[in-house]
Amino acid sequence: MAGRRGPSRLTSSMRTARKRFDGKLSLSYAGRMDTSIPPPSADRTQLQQIIGGLTEGVILVDPDQTIAWANQKALALHGVTELADLGTSVSEFRKRFVITTTDSHKLPPGDDPMGRLLAGEAFNEDVVEVAQANGDRRWIHQIRTLVLTDKGGKPDCLVLIINDETERFNAEERFESAFRANPAPAIITRLSDLRYVRVNQGFLELTGMLQEELLGRSMHEFDVLAVADRRDVALKRLHAGETIPQMEGCLQLPGGLERTVLLGGQPIIIGDAPCMLFTFADLHPRQQAQHALKHSEERFSKAFHLAPGPMAILALDGFRFMEVNAAFTTSMGWRQEEVVGRAEDELWGDNPARGELEQRVRKDGHVHNMDMRLRTKGGMLGDYLVSAETVDINGVACVLSLLVDITERRQTETQLLAAVESVMQDTSWLGQRIVERMAAFTGGNQKSAKVPEVSALPERVREVLSLIAQGLADEEIAARLGIAKNTVRNHVSAIYARLGIRKRSALIVWARERGLGATAKAQNKQSKSRRLRSR
Repeated sequence: MAGRRGPSRLTSSMRTARKRFDGKLSLSYAGRMDTSIPPPSADRTQLQQIIGGLTEGVILVDPDQTIAWANQKALALHGVTELADLGTSVSEFRKRFVITTTDSHKLPPGDDPMGRLLAGEAFNEDVVEVAQANGDRRWIHQIRTLVLTDKGGKPDCLVLIINDETERFNAEERFESAFRANPAPAIITRLSDLRYVRVNQGFLELTGMLQEELLGRSMHEFDVLAVADRRDVALKRLHAGETIPQMEGCLQLPGGLERTVLLGGQPIIIGDAPCMLFTFADLHPRQQAQHALKHSEERFSKAFHLAPGPMAILALDGFRFMEVNAAFTTSMGWRQEEVVGRAEDELWGDNPARGELEQRVRKDGHVHNMDMRLRTKGGMLGDYLVSAETVDINGVACVLSLLVDITERRQTETQLLAAVESVMQDTSWLGQRIVERMAAFTGGNQKSAKVPEVSALPERVREVLSLIAQGLADEEIAARLGIAKNTVRNHVSAIYARLGIRKRSALIVWARERGLGATAKAQNKQSKSRRLRSR
């Protein structure tokens, strides 16, 4: 700068200062200055003022708008390395750099920091955005100014002191974006006057209010802590600027509406102002779900206890009884307090079907109509059809089981089949239609099986089958054929397996349907009967 402007009074001032500092400057101080530009200081006081600001960016401007000097920090905050890159004057500086407000509004020449400084205005903490006119780099500067005067009180040197606030503003910008986009309802209160300064869309949707109804209003007008569970604790933490723990509360909305929420507060800084960030979780859906769950549990409990059939709830882990209904206690004889907490095998002993039941439930999650013999409290054995389904009750894996008592039905069937077998010992007198009806009752469930013809059976099998059809017992058949009784039983088992029949009565019907076992006398009677009917 001295080469362009010639000898200046600032140079002699610096020399005077250097002499006062024993003829040379400290290396640490000189290394942070652009020594090619004489520092514009009129006396030691001004020099000390400049040195005190060297930890920040410093730009010196002469009253004639010449940019006289800048330290390395100031150059870096403009993305340049040489003083000339800033411009030799304020007008050149404005061509190379664009000065705007932080919300991107361009400042006219008289309103930018240099223009205000040249007008003699001293200010603190003016925040602007600086960008290179021919590039995409940008910085946020916080600027304060000093006007240094000579001995006559006239402006001698204008100083801009610059702090880099880029990172802080970027962080605040990211916070603002995240705050607006966050679906969780939130609102921010300034602690100095308890006024709302930020509100996001989530909070507006939660309350149904408009942004202009909230921003600028005081907590005294709309108090988010009005019905908080621990309001005293919340207010104490709020005034101390400390974290407010989560608690249930109720927002009092316009029109007399209310919204139950879970709220909490976190102290933050917005700009330089201490604030409290309130966040909310809407508890209304959870309350509805809890209400529906409660009614569902009540309906289930009523249906369970009033069910006419025996029912029990067991824990899947260990198959221990958790609850039984009234029909269970009536049918099985066990009182509820005698059952709850006990495992199945403690009640019914080593029942092989019990292990199969547990295995099928664990594998498939359900069992339907499984035959089981269970012992009542009095020691009586009963026949039951057991159905079971895995369910989740209050987060516990359980088994809901239903018992159908078929003891009487099974006894009736046994007695009836015994009577049929007795009658079928000699069915030669029965008519063809009666035989068919008996066959339908005793062996009708085998109709769908593929049964071989009589001619396809081995000769010995046909002989055994014919004697069975005549009503002979195994001992009589063995004597008739001259074979061992066990051999007859083996033949009978093979016949059952081949024909898919499980009852002897059904086997007799099957054989007689196909003409096996009828005696000559019986055949003559049937022939005579048919001749009489034909007349």
